[in-house]
Amino acid sequence: MIEILRTTKQFEIFRKIYDEKSVGFVPTMGNLHKGHLSLAKESLRNNDLTIVSIFVNPKQFCPGEDYEKYPRTLGEDTAQLKELFRSENLMNSEKRLAIFAPESILEIYSPGFSTVISLPMLSNKLCGLNRPGHFDGVSTVVFSLFSLVRPHKAYFGQKDYQQYLIIKKMIEDLRLNIQIVPMPIKRDNDDLAYSSRNQYLSKEERIDALELPRTLSEIKNIIKTNIWPVAKVKMDALVNEKLANKKWEYLKVLDLVNLEEPQEGTYTVGIFGSLKLGNTRLIDNKLVEIKYA
Repeated sequence: MIEILRTTKQFEIFRKIYDEKSVGFVPTMGNLHKGHLSLAKESLRNNDLTIVSIFVNPKQFCPGEDYEKYPRTLGEDTAQLKELFRSENLMNSEKRLAIFAPESILEIYSPGFSTVISLPMLSNKLCGLNRPGHFDGVSTVVFSLFSLVRPHKAYFGQKDYQQYLIIKKMIEDLRLNIQIVPMPIKRDNDDLAYSSRNQYLSKEERIDALELPRTLSEIKNIIKTNIWPVAKVKMDALVNEKLANKKWEYLKVLDLVNLEEPQEGTYTVGIFGSLKLGNTRLIDNKLVEIKYA
C-alpha cells in the first residue's frame, strides 16, 4: 500500500498507526533519480514502513541560488516510487510506503520559527565555504523531519559525504535513537554521479562535467599505487594544476572521519571535488585507503 500525505496533521495521524513497526526514512527534495530510488529500495527491503519526504527546503539555499527554479516534480516522483514498490513485488505484501510531500512551507516551519541546528566544525569547509548557512539549513530541516517521522533508520547517499557526516554527528550529539545508513553513490554509464542538477547542463557542459569523476579517479589511483609520502607529492601537484582552472571550487583529500587534513594514523581518505559549469555546481567524491609501506 502507498500513501501520499500533504499536511503535518495528516502525517501525524498516519504515523501513529505504525508505532509498533520498523520505520525507514529517506529525506529528499524530490526530482528523484536513481540515487534516491536506491535509498528507498534499501529501506523497503529492511523496514515495515518506508517514508520518503519530498520538500524543497528554503533554508538550505543561499542568496542567488536556484530555490525558485529547483525542479518540483511530485507527479513524476510519485510515479517512480509506485513503480519501485511494484517492481519489488510488494503490492500484496505487508510492507508500506508513504510519501510525505508538505503542501506548504508552513507545514515544516511554523510562523516565527527561529531554531537553528548548527555543527560548525564540520560545516565550515568544502561546500560550506561557498555556501554559508547551507548546512545549518540542512541539519535544521532534517532534525525537524526526524522529530515528525520518528524513524528507526535514515538513509543518506554518500555523494554529499559532508552532509552525511553532519547528520551522523547531529544524531550522536543529540542522542537520537536513529541508525544512519550510508549508501554508495549511484553513477551514470559515463561515471558522472546522479544529481537532480545534472539536467541543467548543456550537452557541452555535460561532457566537461566528466572532468570531475575523471580527476577524482586519477587522484585515487595515485594514492592506491604509491606509499603515502610519494602519493602526497604527486597528488598535490595534480591538485594545484587543476585548481588553476577557476571552474574548480575545491579539490581536496581529507580524513573521512573529521574532514581534516590527513595526519599520521589516517588510513582512509575522501577525495572531494566541486566543479562549477555555467550556473550549475556539481559535487562528487571517491574513497581510498592510504598505503604507508
